[in-house]
Amino acid sequence: MKMLRKTICAMALGAATLAPVMMSTTVLAATAASEQQAAASLVNQLNGVKSFTANFEQTTKVSSGKAPQKKGLSAQHMNQTFKGVMKVERPGKFFWETTSPAKQTIVTSGKTVWIYDPDLQQAVRQNLDEQVANTPALLLSGNTSQIMQTYRVTQPNKTKTYYTLYPKDKDGAFQSLTISFGANKAPTLMILADSLGQTTYVRFNNMKVNASIPASTFNFTPPKGTDIIDQ
Repeated sequence: MKMLRKTICAMALGAATLAPVMMSTTVLAATAASEQQAAASLVNQLNGVKSFTANFEQTTKVSSGKAPQKKGLSAQHMNQTFKGVMKVERPGKFFWETTSPAKQTIVTSGKTVWIYDPDLQQAVRQNLDEQVANTPALLLSGNTSQIMQTYRVTQPNKTKTYYTLYPKDKDGAFQSLTISFGANKAPTLMILADSLGQTTYVRFNNMKVNASIPASTFNFTPPKGTDIIDQ
């Protein structure tokens, strides 16, 4: 059986929105929302987006002095930009396809997540509930009650629409996830930090909110000859 390639797109939002994240801790302490307020605000943001399409650019960097480890992305992926397209329809429908420099697709229609690697002729089949914690972008298509069960939500500045989420499961794939939203309630930036000193930035552009998406987008049938791996 072919080896499973590390899922690049599974880690899996204008950069100008990063500015509030860099505010001093003194200012943040004065303006931070309570976790209950933060969760309610995030739910309001997500409920305003029934469907969402965008192009994305994803880059992973490692903290100074730390080398990539076996559990993280390999050295060749550091500082390399991956490009592709994301399509979301709530609840539960998700399409994420990396088109450059290599092709890989993640698809779900609400129950099963498929991760397809055409170069390896391989498709991994996983349970959606398990993947929400390990594939952060999936939360954009999920139901809000499940998100609240999976993450602890904070809003460092209650006057700004960005949120930092911490997985309640300490064995998850990352330590924190920051999401920033634009004026149209669409996500513009995701920042993921993991325990290996790696930070992944996913920036979205060419966003379209609440546009119609063909139902076939979220259906996946492995091509003939594809190795299927259940996880």
